[in-house]
Amino acid sequence: MNKKMKWGIITVVGAGLLGWGIYSQRPKQNEELAEADKVMSGGGNSNKKILNVNATIVKPQTLIDERNFTATLIPDEEVDLSFETSGKIVEINFEEGTYVKKGQLLAKVNDRPLQAQLQRLVSQLKLAEDRVFRQDALLKRDAVSQEAYEQVKTDLATLNADIELVEAQIEQTELRAPFDGVIGLRKVSVGAYASPTTVVAKLTKTSPLKVEFAVNEAYAQNVKMGAPLTFTVSGSLDKYEAKVYARESDMDIDTRTLTVRALYPNPSGALLPGRYASIALRNVVYDALAIPSEAILPEMGKDKVFLFKNGKAEPIDIIVGMRTESLVQALQGLAEGDTVITSGTMQLRTGMSVVIDHLQ
Repeated sequence: MNKKMKWGIITVVGAGLLGWGIYSQRPKQNEELAEADKVMSGGGNSNKKILNVNATIVKPQTLIDERNFTATLIPDEEVDLSFETSGKIVEINFEEGTYVKKGQLLAKVNDRPLQAQLQRLVSQLKLAEDRVFRQDALLKRDAVSQEAYEQVKTDLATLNADIELVEAQIEQTELRAPFDGVIGLRKVSVGAYASPTTVVAKLTKTSPLKVEFAVNEAYAQNVKMGAPLTFTVSGSLDKYEAKVYARESDMDIDTRTLTVRALYPNPSGALLPGRYASIALRNVVYDALAIPSEAILPEMGKDKVFLFKNGKAEPIDIIVGMRTESLVQALQGLAEGDTVITSGTMQLRTGMSVVIDHLQ
């Protein structure tokens, strides 16, 4: 066989193989195009797609949510001490930073003019009382008129009133502790002129201490009068026990929080007012219909979930309540025994066929 015949046979065989390849590929391409046209026109089996999902059965359970709230320790009582009258300070009878008792004399302004006035009035008291005694005896013998007797009685009453007034003015020159507490740094010295606006020192009652904090709407109903609570302070691992004794009458309109106060005995005085504290509060809801948070799909300002019904996914709107780290309470929309789909929620569509792989 010469070289020309060999090349002819190779050419014929190659052309035949090429033709067969083209022929074998055409039907397959036609089938794929037909299937694509079918899907684009909505006629194929796209609606018959089955999605494998996980689901959970809704049942009542107890939800516990614990949160920390920032609190401030405030004194049970605190006041800036000042005189009720004006005058030169002649005595200071306390040491800064010490504990003082209620009624203890802390400071005094000059009262010598008032003392002299009181002495003069007291010296007139005996004579006024004798006058009333004599006029009473004479009246019984009809030796004086009733009017004369009433006049001396009025003079005596006026004198007693003047004495009481001067004694009250003398009391105003004395600065006494209104309650037990720790007195702070003094602001004045002996010889200074004081007026009712002059602050002498600050008096603070540190036992007990008030623990003031604000809670949001979810916790407002759970912080009741007499409820115990635990708090901690920075720099210490100790836990302190307090008890709620008062709540504000309404919610703060700006922060939507309720201010609450608890009382801590602070027997040793170790905690000082003004410190920050952290309070751990627990919110417990019994028999709550709760579902995993990943089952909820926010949409157009609403929360919805997909229920598993007869092998299909059916959406339903819900209203959520308390949230924990993994669960969300459903206030409305769900009933005990419902099967809620918890996975693949972004792929789900109304009426889509689903198969449950794992059911909780």
